[in-house]
Amino acid sequence: MDFNVKRLAADAGTFLSRAVQFTEEKFGQAEKTELDAHLENLLGRAECTKLWTERIMKQTEVLLQPNPNVRLEEFVYEKLEKKAPSRMNNHELLGQSMIESGNEFGPGTAYGNALIKCGETEKQIAGAERELIQSAAINFLTPFRNFLEGDFKTILKERKLLQVKRLDLDAAKTKLKKARMTDARVLAEQELRMTQSEFDRQAEITRLLLEGVSSTHAHHLRCLNDFVEAQTTYYAQCYQYMVDLQKQLGSFPSSFSNNNQSSSMLSGGGGASISVPTLPVSAPLPSPTPGRGGSSGGGTGGPAGMASGGFSELRSGGGGGGSRKARVLYDYDAAGSSELSLLADEVITVSSVPGMDSDWLMGERGNQKGKVPITYLELLN
Repeated sequence: MDFNVKRLAADAGTFLSRAVQFTEEKFGQAEKTELDAHLENLLGRAECTKLWTERIMKQTEVLLQPNPNVRLEEFVYEKLEKKAPSRMNNHELLGQSMIESGNEFGPGTAYGNALIKCGETEKQIAGAERELIQSAAINFLTPFRNFLEGDFKTILKERKLLQVKRLDLDAAKTKLKKARMTDARVLAEQELRMTQSEFDRQAEITRLLLEGVSSTHAHHLRCLNDFVEAQTTYYAQCYQYMVDLQKQLGSFPSSFSNNNQSSSMLSGGGGASISVPTLPVSAPLPSPTPGRGGSSGGGTGGPAGMASGGFSELRSGGGGGGSRKARVLYDYDAAGSSELSLLADEVITVSSVPGMDSDWLMGERGNQKGKVPITYLELLN
């Protein structure tokens, strides 16, 4: 018990001398031992590394999960060491809505079929996004977090201990200056040598830890390469999914082409045009039709000029007496009850009807019958 009291008194005296030394330094009444320039540079570099590691981590988390509420929820579950409930991401939600609407409109319709295809692709993109998030969390965010919660906390601990040893050293120097008696000076010199030795040892420990930040940078560089590779894989997968989807959809209907053309005319004017890259598709876009009804009399440059000899023969083959098989090139949505919707690659029967516009033929699929544009057809032998 006596030993504990003495130890407590000694600790209290040491703490008091540190407080006095710290206060006098703040008021400029005591000298302060400065760290060497190399150690100061290492400390500044460690602080800079910590600052930017935190910022990069934060922005990466925002990139991977833009919803702040979801990020907060995941943080709480992580601190509670519980698994966060799985939830659908935005691509999955969009894909599900597209598939459900496509089934509602009917998979047999051009629009419904396209919605289902787009929805399935969105779900594929959602899977690729999950893989990106998982890879980034393991190979990028976790090493950064380990540095902040492990190595840097150790550096902070040793740095605080170095500050304490420096206060003890400066307090011993002050005590030696104030000592007048020989015995007091001898004790002060012994204490100064001891505190100097402890300060030097702690400075060396801190220096070794700070020099380890260079290896941390090298490790983070490897993690950065892994993150870039994960992003490259993700965007390559998304690109391939969209290329495949575009090939499945074939070409857009003529109304969409007209919209694109009118937009370019409005935005282009007489100035320089902007080139927008497009993904290659297996078939060219259909030429816009001048009209859907039978009112386009003798317009110039219509599809009749581009029709093949087979179409000409079919139309002139005598008043609807003949019919031919034709393959559908592109999906087509009927604009009215008199027209027939088409799906790419299906085969229908077409025939000519007296008085019908030269851009159109009568199409027949089972018991369904309606007008179809010839630019969407390829006659079969």
